[in-house]
Amino acid sequence: MKKIPDDLKRLGERIEALNKKEAEVRKDKPQSGFAYASKVGFRVGTELLSGVLVGAAMGYILDRLLDTRPLLLIVFLFLGGAAGILNVYRFAKSEENKKE
Repeated sequence: MKKIPDDLKRLGERIEALNKKEAEVRKDKPQSGFAYASKVGFRVGTELLSGVLVGAAMGYILDRLLDTRPLLLIVFLFLGGAAGILNVYRFAKSEENKKE
């Protein structure tokens, strides 16, 4: 087993102490309703948009490689949209379980 140098040990201890201090500070401040709604809205929008964009990119690349111009782009666009909706559903379920 390797021996960790003293300066790295001290750095690790300082990081751990600062993380604990930050957790204590954040624990005292409740999150406002606006901040929570903004966070959830941004997450939902990101999930939907990323699913569609990744699906469209995959379809476009496969269309270029297989020379099936619009077909795979359309198929993967819908698959990406479905994946985005599924991710939003999973997120909503996890948020619902947190509240219970």
